[in-house]
Amino acid sequence: MAIITIGIDLAKNVFAVHGVNESGKAELVRPEVPRAKLLELIANLPAKA
Repeated sequence: MAIITIGIDLAKNVFAVHGVNESGKAELVRPEVPRAKLLELIANLPAKA
């Protein structure tokens, strides 16, 4: 299933990212994403069909 909702806990240097599918099941859990890698992570997520 595709990720339909992404939550980002914003912080100074490290973010927490959580994505869920249509049924509410976690599909993406990244507790520590460095600021420099956040854009790359979001850009590489599959597009919703």
